[in-house]
Amino acid sequence: MADIKREIERKFEFTKPKAAGRGVPDLTGTAGIAAVLDQGTVDLDAVYYDTPDGRLAADGLTLRRRTGGADAGWHLKLPVSPGVRDEVRAELSDTVPRGLAALVRSRVRGQELGPQVRLLSSRKVSHLLDADGALLAELSTDTVIAEREDASAGWTEVEVELADGVGPELLDAVEKAFKKGGLKVSGAPSKLARALAETGGEPAPRPEPGLDSASAGAAVLAYLRAQRDALVAQDPAVRRDLPDSVHQMRVATRRLRSAFKTYRKVLDREATDPLGAELKWLAGELGVDRDQEVLMERFQGHLDGVPRTLLLGPVRGRLRIWNTTRRAGSRKRVLAALDSRRHLDLLDALDALLADPPLLPAAGGSARPVLTRAVRRDLRRLSRRVDAALALEPGSARDVALHEARKAAKRARYAAEAAAAVLGSPAKDLAKAVKSVQTTLGEHQDSVVAREALRLLAVQANGAGESSFTWGLLYAREEALAERCERELPGIWAEASAVTL
Repeated sequence: MADIKREIERKFEFTKPKAAGRGVPDLTGTAGIAAVLDQGTVDLDAVYYDTPDGRLAADGLTLRRRTGGADAGWHLKLPVSPGVRDEVRAELSDTVPRGLAALVRSRVRGQELGPQVRLLSSRKVSHLLDADGALLAELSTDTVIAEREDASAGWTEVEVELADGVGPELLDAVEKAFKKGGLKVSGAPSKLARALAETGGEPAPRPEPGLDSASAGAAVLAYLRAQRDALVAQDPAVRRDLPDSVHQMRVATRRLRSAFKTYRKVLDREATDPLGAELKWLAGELGVDRDQEVLMERFQGHLDGVPRTLLLGPVRGRLRIWNTTRRAGSRKRVLAALDSRRHLDLLDALDALLADPPLLPAAGGSARPVLTRAVRRDLRRLSRRVDAALALEPGSARDVALHEARKAAKRARYAAEAAAAVLGSPAKDLAKAVKSVQTTLGEHQDSVVAREALRLLAVQANGAGESSFTWGLLYAREEALAERCERELPGIWAEASAVTL
């Protein structure tokens, strides 16, 4: 891949077709725009690729091969938020570049990518400059002809794309100026979306079971669809190694697994259990690198708080070696999992389950009572595990029991979050309260894992003839942190228990 560019733009269309003949209002003097510099006109020829059933378009992605202009080549645009997209570019070639194909793999899967729409554009470009001559934004007026199979359409649109580092308030000011000049914000998020709409090529919606919108089945399936979509959407983010992407993908897998278990009265577990096992596998593959990253950040934070006089031996060097060794090949392992047939089969299986869900009788019942009972059941499960753990003496058995309680807290929290759309504020308050329990138990478990890693680091340092004093110091700090978590847990749990549905 040659380049990645964050696009922040706003598209406009003329309120009346004849208004396009008058051109775009002069923006000089608008929000610090001191000059509008004409850059000439360029002809662009873009062929948009997609699956025959429009999977990329359905998710707001565009993949095109474009000639003409300064950035001829392949462009993949990934939505970030309304008006914001990441454009991943690759050099011009006859076939879809492998790197771009990988980024759309979670959507395309076994389908073939092929040309679907051709857009011919005559683009008039102007630069919007400030008083110092610095670029604020690029203004483009495009006369577009769209061709799809035996249909065609044409229109004129205006686009303002911000230069790097320029705030979105400029777009707001331009929008106000354009409104007075006969332009409005475009109803289509992209040229491709408009081309498909005007030529009858919009992708068909995914099939969904016909359920009463107030039923438990409808509520649970809506939540599962959101997590399925998050799982698919995070795939290209993980491939691009974006911050927090692995964590967010793991969270989606956990929420899906948790929902299958929590709402077992709604969906038949004979169908969902195999999917849960595959989701557990995927989370495990994703977790190798993420868990090590978190542990490394934890140790670095500890070392930053240790006085220099207590940093005995090459502790930071030893930590870097340990981290490099542990993370060797982990990135390749994650990408191999995402590229595997097993992963794609999992995504297909999720789609199939959501299209034809194995509903049980409770699915047809009113959502509120069914979801309330499910959340309360998970809370009782959490209560039993917390009580059992606190009844044990400090030690390894208690550590294991607290870890099991952490899992139960996570499941109860996810259950409440899934029910929030139906149960409202009480479920949100409960999820927040249980999250505090989960956080405390999570900090305790992280300390258990950290202490074992610190013990091994001390052994390695000692074997290399280095002082192991600092590693022992960090071990003691982790031990104290775990003890504090155990002391605080009863009070935090009591507060959470007081929140009711």
